[in-house]
Amino acid sequence: MTTARYLITGGAGFIGSHIAAALLARGDSVRIFDNFATGREANLAPLAGRAEVVRGDLRALDTIRAAVAGVDVIFHEGALASVPRSIADPIASLESNVNGTQHVLLAAREAGVRRVVYASSSSVYGDTPILPKREDMPTNPLSPYAIQKLAGEQLCLAYHRLFGLETVALRYFNVFGPRQDPKSEYAAVIPRFLMALLSGTRPIVFGDGEQTRDFTYVENVVQANLLAATAPEAPGHAMNIGYGARVSLNETLRLAGELLGVPVEADYQPPRPGDVRDSLADIGLARRLLGYTPTVDFRDGLARTLDTLRAA
Repeated sequence: MTTARYLITGGAGFIGSHIAAALLARGDSVRIFDNFATGREANLAPLAGRAEVVRGDLRALDTIRAAVAGVDVIFHEGALASVPRSIADPIASLESNVNGTQHVLLAAREAGVRRVVYASSSSVYGDTPILPKREDMPTNPLSPYAIQKLAGEQLCLAYHRLFGLETVALRYFNVFGPRQDPKSEYAAVIPRFLMALLSGTRPIVFGDGEQTRDFTYVENVVQANLLAATAPEAPGHAMNIGYGARVSLNETLRLAGELLGVPVEADYQPPRPGDVRDSLADIGLARRLLGYTPTVDFRDGLARTLDTLRAA
């Protein structure tokens, strides 16, 4: 049996490095493409000597062309993630997230890549009060980042329809877990909360803390990606990847404090522009088309993430 060959853009990042580890664990060939603007060398340390690493930028088409040569499937995780970052620097965000995705798709088509699995975002739904979010709902992105992710989805769909390139878009819902950078100015909420509690400082909550999220442990997202690489009915679709339950930020802090055995007193700040109030995934389509079933619940994922941070 021939070993499959995979390219992971953004493979030194949080989710990309977890996908790389899972592929290597089952014996696949892995090439990682990253410019290390947000990806970290430390994320690749466990993979040293087992994965090929190509340093390059999504905005450079020729570099992407070289990276896709000889691969069967691309996991396109590379992006300048974060809503606040896209508001602060919309041009850099656009160039990486839209032009970069166009480059990946173009190079994939030219090279005869079998399938591209694209990392999209639940932010494409915007702030509609209807829950859970379903793929047949209208999209209403509130930020440059959300608009860019939706544009990437549409590019994937266009390449599938026009050229027969197999593309699958996965709309991630609030992914968290080990290797998520807690120190970044644009860090996601869970690593920020946990690092504050571990350091004895008051965690900052934007808004009243009653906003809810479908927090999804990274192992569930890796499972979805591996399934999306081969599921026969998946191409041409965008689908939700979440846990299928929601929890408020206040409840998240309470549970984290309980796991750590420390009291929690938050520092409440005004809501941030572009943030969504409530989020919950309907994962029925991913169950049907991928066979996706999340296996790690929120509490277990939070405990695992805390263990990793404490051990660092």
